Amino acid sequence: MNIDILHQPDSAIAHIRMRAGEELVAEAGSMIAMSSYINASTTLRQGKNGGIWGGLKRMMAGESLFLSIFRSPTHDGEVFLAPKLMGDILIYQMSSVGLVVQASSYLASEANVDINVGFQGFRSFFSGESIFWLDIGGSGQIILTSFGAIYEILVDGEYIVDTGHIVAFEKSLNFSITKVGSSLIGAFLGGEGLACRFQGKGRLFCQTHNANAFGQIVGSQLPAK
Repeated sequence: MNIDILHQPDSAIAHIRMRAGEELVAEAGSMIAMSSYINASTTLRQGKNGGIWGGLKRMMAGESLFLSIFRSPTHDGEVFLAPKLMGDILIYQMSSVGLVVQASSYLASEANVDINVGFQGFRSFFSGESIFWLDIGGSGQIILTSFGAIYEILVDGEYIVDTGHIVAFEKSLNFSITKVGSSLIGAFLGGEGLACRFQGKGRLFCQTHNANAFGQIVGSQLPAK
């Protein structure tokens, strides 16, 4: 299939053109338009992370309980997808390295891409972010989304990123939770909180805005019920 990204970076949408018999797996509710002959269905199953339990784990990770499957019976079937938040879209070609994706950054993928919920335990819990990440494997293209623009960092050694700005990273990188400054109290008082320290060699994808921080600002301006 052929994927084009339109209206980058702040209002990006994905335009997917499919050949006859191809399937596209997408986050439920992300479709904004499609060819009238596209066959669309909903499933709880995808890759190794399937069935009712797989769907419940995706829901706990901040994802929809369901995934949508789009099938094109003819050549040049079109599907347009958009993320829930205004931001950018990135196409990543899967390899044997594998990819770890922030739960809310998954938009869609080809049928041969495996989607599994990876539990990162206390490392993610103490970061103040989601406990769950998506562990992506298999082959094919995956479409990632962000809040704001996406930028790539080539890590060779160590790199530190605020947890709220991580979109995805290759599994050749290891990470641990760390404080930004020399003092834990000073980091929190300075508004930085905790961050991820990446080690190794691989690609890291970040977003320019933090959805949680944005939500706190907007929420504080809303009138009390």
